[in-house]
Amino acid sequence: MKQASKLILKKKLRIAGINKTPKEFLAETFRNSVILGLGMGVLAFFFVDKSNMPIIYVPLTAIIFFVLAYLTLYKTVDVKIRKKAKSIDRDVLFAGRFLLIKLNSGKPLINSLTDASKSYGVANTYFREIVKNIELGTPLEKALDIATDECPSKKMKRILFQISNALKIGIDVTQNLEAVLGEIAHEQLVEIQRYGKKLNSLTLFYMLLAVVVPSLGITMFIVIAGLVSLSIGPSTFFVFAFFLLLIELVFLSMFKSIRPNVNI
Repeated sequence: MKQASKLILKKKLRIAGINKTPKEFLAETFRNSVILGLGMGVLAFFFVDKSNMPIIYVPLTAIIFFVLAYLTLYKTVDVKIRKKAKSIDRDVLFAGRFLLIKLNSGKPLINSLTDASKSYGVANTYFREIVKNIELGTPLEKALDIATDECPSKKMKRILFQISNALKIGIDVTQNLEAVLGEIAHEQLVEIQRYGKKLNSLTLFYMLLAVVVPSLGITMFIVIAGLVSLSIGPSTFFVFAFFLLLIELVFLSMFKSIRPNVNI
């Protein structure tokens, strides 16, 4: 079980582009977590000493922050893989179409892959890896299988798999590639349409909660405060401004989170 976990972590590190062995990565994660845990433990000691609280809070604080830091740093691999996958998905359609144009122009697959590896975009990194492995003596089909296995993007995996599958079966690569690119284009169109529907609803809530309610609320509050002779200091308006800023940040993050991962 332990060996299987190391193999999984080794593959994740390779996909994430982290040039470290599982042992080195775990050792660095453990070391940084210990440093953070000890640092928070020292701060907790001074706080406990001044507040006359039980000394048991010091080791508890150190342990809690050590565990949190270790789990967070360990998950950075998955975060980098997801970030890398999103970057590839953003321009995977353009990379696939570029390759298709080269193939339709009559160029062999290896030459088309070489040209695609030199073009712009994050997705073309995997074409570059294929070309590199081929130059090192790896057969084309094997190089495609390696790139498919180590690619974090499901869409890019489908493109590479269709190319590899067409080579193994012995059929025209362009037919499979054109079909999968059509599917990806349709999926991106559906994502954009869903985004439009979500954006309409979210914009309505934004206008209501971030524009109408604060404006009317503050106006009514000032009127009522004037009728009952309630004193209003600058701190009251600072509180209103803080909550308004908080609402704006929440809506900004929501708008960003629902945006489709499509480069148009």
